Formats: sequence, C-alpha cells, structure tokens
Amino acid sequence: MESELQQRIEAGRRAVLQQKELVHRELGKARSEWKHDNSRVTAVDLAVAKDVFAILEGAFSGDDFFSEEMDPQQDTLRREAWYSWVLDPIDGTNNYAAGLSACSISLALLRDGQPVYGYLYDISRSRLMEGGPGFGVLDGGEPVMANEGEPDSSTTIGVHSPRDLSLAPLVGGLAARFKIRALGSSALHLGYVGAGLLDGAVDVNVKVWDIAAAHALCLGGGAEIRYLTGPIFPLDAFDLHMGSIHYCAGGAPVCDALEAVMGEHLGVCRRSQTDS
Repeated sequence: MESELQQRIEAGRRAVLQQKELVHRELGKARSEWKHDNSRVTAVDLAVAKDVFAILEGAFSGDDFFSEEMDPQQDTLRREAWYSWVLDPIDGTNNYAAGLSACSISLALLRDGQPVYGYLYDISRSRLMEGGPGFGVLDGGEPVMANEGEPDSSTTIGVHSPRDLSLAPLVGGLAARFKIRALGSSALHLGYVGAGLLDGAVDVNVKVWDIAAAHALCLGGGAEIRYLTGPIFPLDAFDLHMGSIHYCAGGAPVCDALEAVMGEHLGVCRRSQTDS
C-alpha cells in the first residue's frame, strides 16, 4: 500500500513539473473564452489538464480522474477507485489570462476519498509546494509549517470577493480585524496557510477542485480547515455543478477568530435574505 502511494506521489510531482515551461511561456498570451458558468478557461488550462492526466492515466489506469475542465454536460461522477486525482489545471485563470502571475497548477491525490497529498505549482514564485498529512510540507524543497500564533491586527488573511454580493459584509468584518490579502487564487490562499505565508484564509466561493490539493497542504503544515457548509471529504462523487463551499483555515486560535467573524456576518446576511 505505501509503495503504491509513494509511486503516485512521485508521478504526480513529475506530471506537474512537466507543465512549467508551458505555463510560464503562455502567461498573459493564451487564448481564453468563457464557460457555461461564466468562469474563464484558456487554451493552457485545457492543455495542462490533458497532459497531466495522460501521464497519470498511463501509469495508473485504474485510478479515478476528476478535473474542472471535464465536460459540463456529464452527470455526477461516482468515485469507484481506491486512489483518485482532482485537478484544477490553472487556479486563478482570470489572473493568468491577464498576465498576472498569482495563479497555480493544483493537483490532489486522494485515497479512499481523502486528500493524502497535494501539489501547488506557484507560478508567481516558480516554486512547487507539496505535501500532506503525515508528510509535512515542502516549499521549493524546503520544509515549512503553518503559523500557530494568536490572532491580532497584524494577522494576514487570504480572502476572495464574494460572488454573492449579499455576503459582502463578511469582507468588511474581516478587514476590521485583520490584514487582508486578495490574490485571486483560492488554491494559493489555502496553500499559503499550510506553508506559513498567510496566517489564515476564508472563502465562500470555492468548489472542491479549487482546494483539494491545498487541503492536503494545509493539514500537512499543521493548520486546521473548518467547513461551515458541511464536510466535503471523503469525496465520493464529483459534480461540476456543486454548490459553493464556505470554510476558514489557520492555526486553532486563528480559526476560532475567523469562525466567529463568519458566524456573525454570514448570520446577518442570511437573516437579511430571509427578511427580504
């Protein structure tokens, strides 16, 4: 079992690193279009998805393979294999299309539906972050850990602007207490928590492919992830039309503070929606 896992870890690393030349060469140049859900896709997203899965399927044909760039007309896919892979070929595609390098290749390896190892190739820093529970986290080959301190006004939190504008008060609530970083990449926000580059992260927009790899990194670095919309792992089914996930992440003291802010402001938003 451990030999099978190690073989996949090494193959996943090779598959991701093989995309480096392409993603750097085409940054800001790749042709893009808009998908069914009004998200952007570039020719590089499609090329990375095709190449990464071709490499992995060639070695592990019995595994399950799930990607954001699968056919949106497909029905929900059930997980059938012990090992599965979840890929977001470019997380932060809007940035990538505009030539902004805050984006990443995000690949997760799952065993029995649980992320056991993740890879984030950080295009902005030309570094691979990788790791998972029991493995720790490497950032460019160097061991790193999540921050565990008590939150204060200098605590840095990664957050997206909510697509649902009724949730906008949440951002104001976070900004009133912490330093906010909005990079435009859900995977990097959460991955940076595991690597100690951010103290915490909050999101209300994400889907499983955005954060599966970073989930493994976050836990590998010693941080917590609290899913306010219910657990998403083990992943037993993959659906491109799934609802948005709400989570907070960081060391336990940071998570306590973030969960309190989210409870306060999301509760206000939900009451206002009910009242209207």
